[in-house]
Amino acid sequence: MPSGGEVMTISKEEVLHVARLARLELSEDEVEEYTMQLSRILEYINKLKTLPSDGVPPTSHVLGLENVFRKDEAREWLSQETALSNAPDAAGGLFKVPKIKES
Repeated sequence: MPSGGEVMTISKEEVLHVARLARLELSEDEVEEYTMQLSRILEYINKLKTLPSDGVPPTSHVLGLENVFRKDEAREWLSQETALSNAPDAAGGLFKVPKIKES
């Protein structure tokens, strides 16, 4: 990994390699664009490495986190009969769905 003063860039081959890993098909224009964009991002990260960070505690978020989910409380749910009454097809107390795997 380069030290704080070295310039980090990314090659077209690296962009194509990552695209292959992600199973993405990129046009030549996209490869050019992403190569430039990723190189700029790496340059910016390199600039950030030069900033004094002594005494700054490590953090994964710059803002405090707050759980926005509802409380996990027991509550009344649909009965099996009510849920199945909305199904287009049911059998034996279960939702009946089309077969998707051929034997």
